[in-house]
Amino acid sequence: MTSISFRSYWKNISPIYFLACASLLVLSTSRLAYALITAAALIWVYSLTSLALSSSGKFLPKTGRPILYAFIASFIASIYLFLLWLIFPLCALETFFIITLTPVLYISKDFNTLSVKKAPVQAVLDSLYESFTIGILILIFALIREPLGFMSLSLPGIRGITLLFSAGVNDFFPIHIFASTGGALLLLGYFLGFYGYFSKKAKQKEEK
Repeated sequence: MTSISFRSYWKNISPIYFLACASLLVLSTSRLAYALITAAALIWVYSLTSLALSSSGKFLPKTGRPILYAFIASFIASIYLFLLWLIFPLCALETFFIITLTPVLYISKDFNTLSVKKAPVQAVLDSLYESFTIGILILIFALIREPLGFMSLSLPGIRGITLLFSAGVNDFFPIHIFASTGGALLLLGYFLGFYGYFSKKAKQKEEK
């Protein structure tokens, strides 16, 4: 069990980390296929980078550590991208830029909270919790945006994305705004509003 709580995690993130997370959320949730690839990339990058940093943190030089962190995270993300290209080459091309943002998200955290000083097991568990949290949020956004914006659901495939179903525009009128960047930002605003409301209610209940 990790020592990070859901509320403390979202409460203590820095503005830079939130900006990187919001950018990844907007770019990766237009299709469920992209969201699945991004969620898997987050789990891969977070867990393996944390394992590498916690195992070798004592041996890393003190000067230039941010550059080393960025190099390690980017190298691990490139391995994921290479494996994805071997399995789903077209999906790898379509999500190339999105995957390159996953190490940016990892290293945008406060360097004092990175996994250098943690035990390897604890570092991996904390990173898995964090990546699962963001990954589930990405999947929820994709499950809202794609059905409303395109009237479809998709999965990664060898020939690109594979549609599980697709309703024609003559049958339904898709709300195209949810497929756009503005729609993603609108959903993000609703999420932050609901989160702030329920967080305030929970805080008031604790004080009573």
